[in-house]
Amino acid sequence: MVMSLWSSRSQHPGWPLPAGPLRVAAGVVKLRPIRLRDAAQWSRARLADRAHLEPWEPVTELDWEVRHSVSAWPSVCSGLRGEARRGRMLPYAIELDGQFAGQLTIGNVTHGALRSAWIGYWVASGVTGGGVATAALALGLDHCFGPVMLHRVEATVRPENAASRAVLTKAGFREEGLLKRYLEVDGAWRDHLLVALTVEELNGSVAATLVRAGRAAWT
Repeated sequence: MVMSLWSSRSQHPGWPLPAGPLRVAAGVVKLRPIRLRDAAQWSRARLADRAHLEPWEPVTELDWEVRHSVSAWPSVCSGLRGEARRGRMLPYAIELDGQFAGQLTIGNVTHGALRSAWIGYWVASGVTGGGVATAALALGLDHCFGPVMLHRVEATVRPENAASRAVLTKAGFREEGLLKRYLEVDGAWRDHLLVALTVEELNGSVAATLVRAGRAAWT
């Protein structure tokens, strides 16, 4: 019975644990699992920030307004949480001072000899520039290398996305190469930089590195 319980839990270590808090200039940042009652705030942020977000996101067949309506969220949320229960994904809401401010997703979680995943995030335009994305990414990475027990985390970013590249650099990611025509984004197949971080490259933790650099503080 004990072995069976451990086997079940080990399929998705680190879920549904929250992460944080960490204080930055904009306020206190935390990560917690997405939930159905995020619908209104999620939809409001995504619809209001279409011009801010759509140029960087993969093309889909559905119109932006339809994809991000309040009625679309239950299906999105249940799908992501289903993947989390299967141990393949960790879908988090980013909270700033207790309010929904964006999402951070850890996907393609693989254990065994690989022990890797990718990480992606977005934050509402109204809170950009205050360290929210950097803090959320740091908390997500520390969660990956801690409770989730991963060895490597990677991300992709378009070369011209200077703001996101700066966030990734602050978190300690290094560039590994250029993926030519990697994703269809904003009407064309776009090149993306592949960046990565492994547990051996940490100096304590990503959050601790931000604190030592004066970019964040414990709370």
